[in-house]
Amino acid sequence: MSPFDLTIHLANFALPALFVAVVLGLGGRLVMGKGAPLALWKQVGINFVAALVVLAGGLAYFGRDGMMATYAALAVVCGVLQWLLAGGLRR
Repeated sequence: MSPFDLTIHLANFALPALFVAVVLGLGGRLVMGKGAPLALWKQVGINFVAALVVLAGGLAYFGRDGMMATYAALAVVCGVLQWLLAGGLRR
């Protein structure tokens, strides 16, 4: 595998995590308004790292990428994390 192919494979692995992180960060801003406790880039970064961990765990557990159970776990983990970042336990 060439370095270009490896880069494309890694980017395709990480893009779902990045997409979910950005959508949750922007959606949180839309819902919370200016009262959000963290900066947008911090929320996106935290969600992105958590999503990558979930995707890597799914790859390790199932032995291949793209399983729907992994994406379901990604949605649940990132949703709960975004709720916590928005101050879900303090309300």
